[in-house]
Amino acid sequence: MNPTDKTGAHLPTDTIVLPERGWRIDRTKALIVAALCWIGFALMVWLVTTDRTGTLDRMGLLFWREGDKLGPRGPAVLLEMVRDLTALGGVLLRNLFAIGAIVALLFIKLRREAVLLGLTVMSGWIVSFGIKLLVGRPRPEIVPHLMEAGGASFPSGHSFNAAVVFIATALAFASLSARHSVRYTLIGAAMAASLLVAWSRVWLGVHFPSDVIAGWLGGAGWAFLAAAALRPTADRAADSHMAERFDPGD
Repeated sequence: MNPTDKTGAHLPTDTIVLPERGWRIDRTKALIVAALCWIGFALMVWLVTTDRTGTLDRMGLLFWREGDKLGPRGPAVLLEMVRDLTALGGVLLRNLFAIGAIVALLFIKLRREAVLLGLTVMSGWIVSFGIKLLVGRPRPEIVPHLMEAGGASFPSGHSFNAAVVFIATALAFASLSARHSVRYTLIGAAMAASLLVAWSRVWLGVHFPSDVIAGWLGGAGWAFLAAAALRPTADRAADSHMAERFDPGD
């Protein structure tokens, strides 16, 4: 059967019917999740700045190493796989992923979600970078680094920004479905992917476990906080765009 438009008229078989919003995250729930994540983040900041994470950090780094030279556990191919995994949270791939998601949202006319995703990603990077400057923790030297890494260690930028980008993107595309199972799957997959990126930083020896725990909690917290706090700004931007399109003076 051919699809129909809002008037009931039949559309050509090759017509693409754009999806409509089926859901928007509840601001109260988003703020609760954000608060829980940021409480955990604040706890990690306190533990790190008071030198209470030494045992966790040492055990976490040494667990993935073996031998006198503290080489990585497992076959050689595992090293390349983990490097590929950590690249998903790197500046290039992470931002390409975010840009692609924003373009896709604009293409299917979800301007509010596109604006919100862009604001979330940009503001998240600023927050992560600012915290790094404030804490100024050096990189771990307990085990050899298995790839190059520069800058301060706390919080892990890969962990923070991967959580921001992946979770915020999942929240944006979850608006296309009214089904709980679909939304939970999208958001859960985004959380799992960002957690794998965080784990890879410890496996490679370029971050302490406390760095990535704090980074992931902060990034996830920012994604949910932005979903609530920046939504009015995204709504105004989208409404302004629609008003310009239908301005009778044009």
